[in-house]
Amino acid sequence: MARSRATVVALIAAVSLGGFALGKAARGESATFVVTQVIDGDTIEVDRGHGETETIRLLGVNTPETHHPDRPVECFGPEASAFTESRLLGRRVQLEYDVESHDIYGRRLAFVVVDGVRFNDELLALGYARLLVIPPNGMHAREMLAVELEARNNQVGLWGAC
Repeated sequence: MARSRATVVALIAAVSLGGFALGKAARGESATFVVTQVIDGDTIEVDRGHGETETIRLLGVNTPETHHPDRPVECFGPEASAFTESRLLGRRVQLEYDVESHDIYGRRLAFVVVDGVRFNDELLALGYARLLVIPPNGMHAREMLAVELEARNNQVGLWGAC
């Protein structure tokens, strides 16, 4: 009996430590891929190799809708999609992950880095997106808020057009 309790305690400890290590490794980890498709301003598809692709939803931003099944095209949506396409399509990008790996639609959640710059911030700075932080993913939230506030104050992009 004591031996089985010790085994159970050891197993629980091992699983807990393993889960802690996996969770800790996911946040801030990154990988590099090529963008194969731009779905809209805040959603892209990347080539994972071996003929596999994955849909990526950019963390921390929300661009106006262009392909929503229940909503019309929103002000500055086409411009945001066109900017994302011109900046990312065919490019090698680095994906940086936060705590939550996927959204309710099964899309991978990530910050996208191109040419050493976090693209999510570019969308905010140029007024193509609004800040959208959904806990527990908030790794760059303070920095991104400052970027959005500057764009708002200067009436850049959607802040001046919409």
